[in-house]
Amino acid sequence: MTRNPVEKTSLTLLGLGAMGAAFARAWLAAGHQLTVWNRTPARAAALAAEGARVADSAAEAVAANTLVVVCLLDDASVEEALAGVDLTGTDLVNLTTSTPAQARARARAEWARARGARCLDGGIMAVPPMVGVPEAGGYVFYSGSRDLFERHHDALRVPVGTVYVGEDAGFAALHDVALLSAMYGMFAGAAHAFALIRKEDIDPASFAPLLADWLVAMAPAVHQTAEHLRGGDYTKDVVSGLGMQVAGTPTFLSTAEEQGVSPELLTPYFELMRRRLAEGSGEEGLTGVVDLLGR
Repeated sequence: MTRNPVEKTSLTLLGLGAMGAAFARAWLAAGHQLTVWNRTPARAAALAAEGARVADSAAEAVAANTLVVVCLLDDASVEEALAGVDLTGTDLVNLTTSTPAQARARARAEWARARGARCLDGGIMAVPPMVGVPEAGGYVFYSGSRDLFERHHDALRVPVGTVYVGEDAGFAALHDVALLSAMYGMFAGAAHAFALIRKEDIDPASFAPLLADWLVAMAPAVHQTAEHLRGGDYTKDVVSGLGMQVAGTPTFLSTAEEQGVSPELLTPYFELMRRRLAEGSGEEGLTGVVDLLGR
């Protein structure tokens, strides 16, 4: 008996920048029929040679398939590309970077309903070289219609992994920006660390593994923060109390001054620590800073 091959979803992709093109190639490699459109037609030429159907307009591309994935520059680009396009019956998956409010407005307000479309929002946690490479660990946060996510999951998981984070359309964007914000905070700390050793006879390449290992060792602290926020006891299992840590901050600032390094990446956080200590307990950890930021 011959086994019937798994039916491949036919889909449309709007936007062929570096990320869009990477997603397109992953779908084509997996055998999906793909219609593409890009504001600059020349970018579609290579994909046409690889089997994609190139539409002359966004409207033509949308009309070609029920599943339409959008990967454009920003929210304004989505508005412009789809202005006047009939979206009746379209399952629109927006992978364009946006804010939670923009995602909620697009998925829940009249924008989608008036056009007869169902929306799913996505936040891409990958860079183009990770697309189509399962072992690279890239994924997309999805939020909005669970039914829509489950209906198209087989196609959506082809380029990178998928993580569904809830019916609230803004949750994908929120998770995306939250994780990237933490990343930039880490990069800020790493930049300060490299600046401290920059003028010394210390090889940055030899220092880097020490820094990377230290950051990995500190990363599990986020679990304690999460438990503190959930339970409300900011002193539970704290080893280095806020009082002790605040007392140590002058050493960091003095070292920066000695090394001729601006402390501007550290001082905002140290100031929050001091404010929290002034109104809280020296026995708690650093979780209270979260409360200060939320005011």
